[in-house]
Amino acid sequence: MNNNINSIKEEALQEITKADTLSQLEAARIKFLGKKGKVSDLLEKMKKMTPDEKPLFGKQVNSLKVSIQAGIAEAKKSLEQKSERLCSFVDKIDITLPGLKKKLGTVHPITQTIEDVVAIFRDMGFSFADGPDIETEFNNFDALNTPEDHPSRDLQDTFYLENGSLLRTQTSPVQIRVMMSKKPPIQIIAPGRVYRNDTPDATHGHTFHQIEGLYVDKKVSFADLKGVLHSCARQLMGKDVKIRFRPHFFPFTEPSVEYDFSCVMCGGKGCKICKNSGWIEISGAGMVDPRVYEKVGYDPEKYSGYAFGLGIERIAMIKYGIDDLRLFYENDERFLNQFA
Repeated sequence: MNNNINSIKEEALQEITKADTLSQLEAARIKFLGKKGKVSDLLEKMKKMTPDEKPLFGKQVNSLKVSIQAGIAEAKKSLEQKSERLCSFVDKIDITLPGLKKKLGTVHPITQTIEDVVAIFRDMGFSFADGPDIETEFNNFDALNTPEDHPSRDLQDTFYLENGSLLRTQTSPVQIRVMMSKKPPIQIIAPGRVYRNDTPDATHGHTFHQIEGLYVDKKVSFADLKGVLHSCARQLMGKDVKIRFRPHFFPFTEPSVEYDFSCVMCGGKGCKICKNSGWIEISGAGMVDPRVYEKVGYDPEKYSGYAFGLGIERIAMIKYGIDDLRLFYENDERFLNQFA
């Protein structure tokens, strides 16, 4: 019987300790001290005991009752003090004050420019293509007809990795991947991040973004390329923008050109943004060199096509009137919030 009393005492004190609220504590009190509680059950058993057993048993049950009552009283006091502190804190809160507004993030101006350009070319029938930032030397140089002694292959220009691969220096490897995976017609737009071993300044960075465009089919001409770039320029910069082409050399296009947009800041009159030339260089373009077709297994007598690139940072600088490319990557909220 003594073991039973000790077991009830241990159980009661555990439940009292676990009670987190006054209602839970009251439930524990009723369970052990109520009219139908476990202590009352013990007192009922006294009726069947002999006169000699009752005094000792009664003393033990009474001690149990006192211990449980003391535990409940202490726990109740602690819970009431906790409740008072909480009420005091709540009373200090002015519920009539407006809530704190959470600041929402905005689309980065570079991301917004990429989305704008991709949307323009999608409307012209181009589909989206993508490729990895870590490329093979074949896709980045060999398949694009880049000679072994070309300066772009040097360590001073390209980030090489220990396993012989490299960080792509342009988005042009995407066109190689696409052409090696399917036959013409191909009409893709491929935005992405590229890497070059340049010293960052107001107009250059070691990490920046390009959008590669490629169209391969039968009887594709340079006039098609000019029409696409003119349409893109007008939709990006406004209907009054002009575009000019300058002869150039790229290993993977022939003929090749660099193209410029007229400066939208000064209307072509000359300002510090365009270095008083009235024009801002955008990127390069040209007709895909037949030797590139041979690398990917196309018949250069059957297919023709053009490729072009767009420098996203350059376009964003023109569009938003920014004169230092580094501002896009300093994560200064005062700058970025202007594009919200």
